[in-house]
Amino acid sequence: MKPLSPTALLEAWGQGDQAAFAELVPLVYHELRRIARCQMRDERGEHTLQPSALVNEAYARLHELKRVKWQNRVHFFAMSARIMRRILVDAARARKFQKRGGNAERVSLDLALIVSPEPGRDLVALDDALKALADIDPRKSQVVEMRFFGGLSIEETAEALDVSIGTVMRDWRIAKVWLLRELSAR
Repeated sequence: MKPLSPTALLEAWGQGDQAAFAELVPLVYHELRRIARCQMRDERGEHTLQPSALVNEAYARLHELKRVKWQNRVHFFAMSARIMRRILVDAARARKFQKRGGNAERVSLDLALIVSPEPGRDLVALDDALKALADIDPRKSQVVEMRFFGGLSIEETAEALDVSIGTVMRDWRIAKVWLLRELSAR
């Protein structure tokens, strides 16, 4: 019997077949590790969470999802990236709370956002800014999540959001400027 494609496994899992999830895991592991490494590239060196642990935590949270109608593998990776971002933000908030306002994690959104010699922006502040952007324009917020946190290309982001490449490029540019302004104001 021919093995199922990741998309077919996603569809089966979305319909409640937990065995499909078990078959899917080895097929997507390397791509999820790449996304985790991308998301952790600006984390501090002594961070206790490693990319493989981030992937494992994301698997646990993904496994808890029930009856998701997966559009395709890009949709799955975008959702995985969002979950990983939530894990990192939750960890940063917990550290910040424990330190009572101590140093929070710093990440750089993009070279275009760097206007000062500071190495990056606070992950919690970035998350708050993304939530504010989502209230104003959810698609632009999704573009940032997919491009920056998910490491998706312009084309993959366009496919996942079912919009044109030009729309993604325009949303990406506008969102970066909006986030820069929002983060600079903080």
